[in-house]
Amino acid sequence: MQWAWCVRVDSYPAPTRPWCDRISYDPTVRTFSIWLFDFDGTLVDSEALILASFHHATKVVLGETPPDDVLRAGIGLTLEQQALNLAGERAGELYDVYVRHNQAAHATLLRGFDGIHDMLERLHSSGARLGIVTAKIRTTMELGIDTARLDRSMFEVIVAKEDTAQHKPDPAPLLFALDALGAEPADAVYVGDSPFDLQAARAAGTASAAALWGNIFPREALLAERPDLQFERPADIAPAEAAA
Repeated sequence: MQWAWCVRVDSYPAPTRPWCDRISYDPTVRTFSIWLFDFDGTLVDSEALILASFHHATKVVLGETPPDDVLRAGIGLTLEQQALNLAGERAGELYDVYVRHNQAAHATLLRGFDGIHDMLERLHSSGARLGIVTAKIRTTMELGIDTARLDRSMFEVIVAKEDTAQHKPDPAPLLFALDALGAEPADAVYVGDSPFDLQAARAAGTASAAALWGNIFPREALLAERPDLQFERPADIAPAEAAA
């Protein structure tokens, strides 16, 4: 199987680091004992749910709905930041309306991605330590875990918005997760579907992996961040990559 892999050369300034497009990945050269995952667009297909909640909240609070491209652009930031960007001084009101709609609509609009459960099981069975790092508020994230029927016992750490003062693309949430695991950044890879995820991974010193199966951000936007790994689908994350 051909996977995208680019060796991190941290002694190079970021703009001039060596880069490759798509070569064989040899797990005997580099393995990861820690696999951290974003939530929305990575472990669950939540685009329809998020957009529906923003459509509802902006219509109720602002009387109009921004284009979907504007709404998608903020996914991955905290909801507070998105609400502020959209509603200014009425951000608190928009936040509350969004959360009520979003939590009520989980059962009908949240979807899974093919292969996620099997991928997590393969990694976990192979000895990898797993975690979730998200900017979502904890109550909504846990509702999503239950709705998608993810096995929370597989995750040694789950970092939500409330756990850190700074949020992606700041590295604080990833560093919080690594501290909880007693692990070093060099041991970890962070898998996400947004530029914010890949920027946070780079800032934290972990390997970055683009989840290209997500459909919120254009493929080009993710590849522009020069991720260390690219995965077309969850099935491409194979047992050989997990360090025992």
